[in-house]
Amino acid sequence: MNRNNNTRAKGDMAEEYVAEIFRSRGYRLLVRNYGIHNVGEIDSVFVDKDTVYIVEVRARVVSEGYPTPAESVTGSKRRKIMKTVRYLVRDFDLYDRNIYFLVGQVTLDRRGLVQNVEFIPF
Repeated sequence: MNRNNNTRAKGDMAEEYVAEIFRSRGYRLLVRNYGIHNVGEIDSVFVDKDTVYIVEVRARVVSEGYPTPAESVTGSKRRKIMKTVRYLVRDFDLYDRNIYFLVGQVTLDRRGLVQNVEFIPF
């Protein structure tokens, strides 16, 4: 498997792991990989009553060091997510909801197994 396929596979696995955590806590997955051409993309969106959780999932192998998964969500990426949320709110009629922005920071071991998951606001 080449590096890009391996990176994509790690990302897909991390996104599914994060989704399972949210589902196990009673949240409903509204949409995954919601994107607007030339604007941006959101990895996962979960809802619970009057709250929407926008989750950018980032995975890193423990030995990869700096930056941490959360630190890898740059200001540019945050701005793209914020712009994309405007479309999300309109498309899913979320005007009356509280919105939280989180990085789903997934740490993997060298074999690609999940070691830790943290949710960090941004």
